Amino acid sequence: MKKEQIQLFREKCGEANYKKLEALKNDKLYDFLVEYIELCEPDSVFVRDNSSQDVEYIRQASLDDASEKPLNVEGHTILFNGYYDQARDKANTKYLLKPDEVLGSDINSTDREEGLKEIRELLDGSMKGKTMFVCFYCLGPVNSPFSIPAVQITDSSAIAHAEDLLYRNGYDELLKAGNSARFFRFVHSAGALENGVSVDVCKRRVYIDLAEEIVFSTNTQYAGNSIGLKKLAMRLAIKRASEEGWLTEHMFVMGVHGPDKKRVTYFTGSFPSACGKTATAMLGGEKIVGDDIAYIRNIDGSLRTVNVERGIFGIIQDVSDDNDPEIFKALTTPGEVIFSNVLVNSDNQPRWLGDGRELPSEGVNFAGKWTPSMQGPDGNPVTFSHKNARYTIGLSGLDNCDDNLDNPEGVDIGGIIYGGRDSDTSVPVAQSFDWTHGILAQAAAIESETTAATLGQEGVRTFNLMANLDFLSIPIGRYIQNNLDIVNDVKKVPLVFHVNYFLRGTDGQYLNAIKDKHVWVKWMELRVNGEAGAIETPIGFIPEYDTLVELFKDVLGKEYAREEYEEQFKLRISECIAKI
Repeated sequence: MKKEQIQLFREKCGEANYKKLEALKNDKLYDFLVEYIELCEPDSVFVRDNSSQDVEYIRQASLDDASEKPLNVEGHTILFNGYYDQARDKANTKYLLKPDEVLGSDINSTDREEGLKEIRELLDGSMKGKTMFVCFYCLGPVNSPFSIPAVQITDSSAIAHAEDLLYRNGYDELLKAGNSARFFRFVHSAGALENGVSVDVCKRRVYIDLAEEIVFSTNTQYAGNSIGLKKLAMRLAIKRASEEGWLTEHMFVMGVHGPDKKRVTYFTGSFPSACGKTATAMLGGEKIVGDDIAYIRNIDGSLRTVNVERGIFGIIQDVSDDNDPEIFKALTTPGEVIFSNVLVNSDNQPRWLGDGRELPSEGVNFAGKWTPSMQGPDGNPVTFSHKNARYTIGLSGLDNCDDNLDNPEGVDIGGIIYGGRDSDTSVPVAQSFDWTHGILAQAAAIESETTAATLGQEGVRTFNLMANLDFLSIPIGRYIQNNLDIVNDVKKVPLVFHVNYFLRGTDGQYLNAIKDKHVWVKWMELRVNGEAGAIETPIGFIPEYDTLVELFKDVLGKEYAREEYEEQFKLRISECIAKI
């Protein structure tokens, strides 16, 4: 460490935090921290190692600075992001590319030098009067071929707290690697604040520098824009995976029990936002490894995967005791939970859309003091909880968490599920003819309807290949080819399935009940293990009626009429042709 670096760190960090940095012996880290301490000008710097004391310090800091407020259940807190900072900002999320770099017209980018100049101007002095949190995490399990260390700089205690729940400790990974460590870097500032909310959202920027594997984010607190290790790190990892011959996917990982309850078959699943992804991963009686992001590698002829994270940042709308009992239990019992942009009622309880309880008559939400007649500053009616309101929890405390959550070797993939959201085309579940058909005709052709998870108009039908289009950092053609190539030399290629929980009848009503997805998943588990027949059709293999009758009875305890089957699984030929 250079003399001037030692002086700066001791001045800003204090001796205890300085010692944590000194032990890492990484010149690239020191240069990075010095650059952004001098640019952002924080009053002080806190360095988080793996100790429980540091974890508790950050949690308490989020309460002390009022970024979060305690609720009436022990360990539960609430935060608000403000009226205009409620979703991923796709328009202002851009790759910084050199003039000779081309990713494709579907991928948002800007000139690297211009982008760096702009983001540095926005970050200049942005942490005056604040504490800079320097946090070390690991993407994927530690001590694993999947491990990627990461360093997050942020001036938001709430962001640091959320990342503590979502990611594994990474300080020891850097300590072990020393000066040879290769790590992702993230710089976030909430910018100027008013009542704890970013006020310059018109200057919200999320810029990704692929060349240096660094992400910048400012004038935003919504986690999808500011938690560097989530979808922003996905972009860095997709590029690195492409260079090294593995995959970074927008996928859950879950274990599904066979009929004897002893066998567990592991599935990954890729769904656009609000298409049933977390609800599938959290099916009652099954095992969850992860709900959002997976790394996939061919290890000794086996396609294996890990959950990049160790927690859930999930959409809370429609989570109820009936729909999602495991999640609902975690959200209503003591334990560490961060609620964002829901309503807090007079009893200091969180309430959200579709929670299965009596509608509230008043409370406080992301727009202020709420009543049913409330209108936002743009004149639009304000629901008591935002449609994209979220919860953040750790996975290890859930009753259905799989023992392989932190397995450094991951789990063997038996099947891959691609889920879309269309009302008039795709059947509830179908299996591809083979891997190539699954990737090209199912995965790359996921069609969905836009939701409140991104800014813009809802309900617009759009294609979103592998539910990953928003996060691609390589050309689309190369990405598809990487997916095709990953099974080269794999001894048992996973089966590929497509699901659609949102098919409607001519009366506009959904043709499936919310829990029917459990039957489709059980059928897929039987197919992977060669224990169920299927009907071959032009779109792939679909279930036989008699098999579904048995599964509906065994899994849900209800009858399944042939009329339901024929309406759900008929081929809608004109719609399929229009989609092609």
